[in-house]
Amino acid sequence: MTDNYKVELSIVLPVLNEQDNLQPLYDEITSALSGGGSYEIIYIDDGSTDDSIAVLSTIQASDPKVRVICFRRNFGQTAALSAGFKHARGRIIIPMDADGQNDPADIPRLVQKLESGFDIVSGWRRRRHDNVVTRTFPSRVANWVIARITGVRLHDFGCTLKAYRADSLKPIRLYGEMHRFIPALASWGGERVAEMVVNHRPRTRGEAKYGLSRTFKVILDLMTIKFLASFSTKPIYVFGGLGVVSFLGSFLSSLGLLYFKYLASPMIPLNRNPLLILSMMLFTTAIQFILMGLLAEILVRTYHESQGREIYLIDRVLQSGDQD
Repeated sequence: MTDNYKVELSIVLPVLNEQDNLQPLYDEITSALSGGGSYEIIYIDDGSTDDSIAVLSTIQASDPKVRVICFRRNFGQTAALSAGFKHARGRIIIPMDADGQNDPADIPRLVQKLESGFDIVSGWRRRRHDNVVTRTFPSRVANWVIARITGVRLHDFGCTLKAYRADSLKPIRLYGEMHRFIPALASWGGERVAEMVVNHRPRTRGEAKYGLSRTFKVILDLMTIKFLASFSTKPIYVFGGLGVVSFLGSFLSSLGLLYFKYLASPMIPLNRNPLLILSMMLFTTAIQFILMGLLAEILVRTYHESQGREIYLIDRVLQSGDQD
């Protein structure tokens, strides 16, 4: 992404084995955008093994507004979206799925909502046309958990169809399956996030690429971003806190050990009391947690200072013209 935006709107579509959906979807997108401003369409082929690249090559040859980025192998949807965001030249960026389930007719509505004073507008597939057991129900559970943990109350983090101001994506780096957490990451940085109901259509061609296993990846990524958001600049609070709890447990176990040794009736020798082992284990764990926290602090400070990264984001500065 650059500061000098070449077009008004960038449509970003990750593609994986969607040869039958590409041409019909392209026709729908161009029809939906025909009455608007300048735009571009960026396809990222994520290692397709069917004829998707051939179809995309034909589309690109007929339309100079289309660009196609081909990965050498399959890197996943997050990597594809990250590449699309990086190469996008639009002031507004709208990602969407290439399977035809997102409705291009929603694009103008998303842009209109974005222009009403928001930085991100997230689509909400209120009526989903997916398998209930493997996709819809796990998705609802995951969305509920994500909303509670992140504090960003969206109904559908997994909906690819969203509208972003390009500036809101610049500070965000994506790893794993974290593309669905962009609204949360941006909200923590001060961006204004809204939600809008969008049309979700049944898949009529091709096969779904995701199933129940993705839910577990989402939970692991959620743990990662929550830790990074809350403790990335102060890891000693986590590891040190766990160390203090372990040390307290060791201390209480030691008190119990002394009680059974000298005050209980009958008295229990130290070498026959399991509290001795528990106390030693907790004390050792406490030392390890504290040392891990100190090492993490060193790594965090080295990371920020070596790259010149600040631990804050500035929205604006108000000052008089004669001030330094």
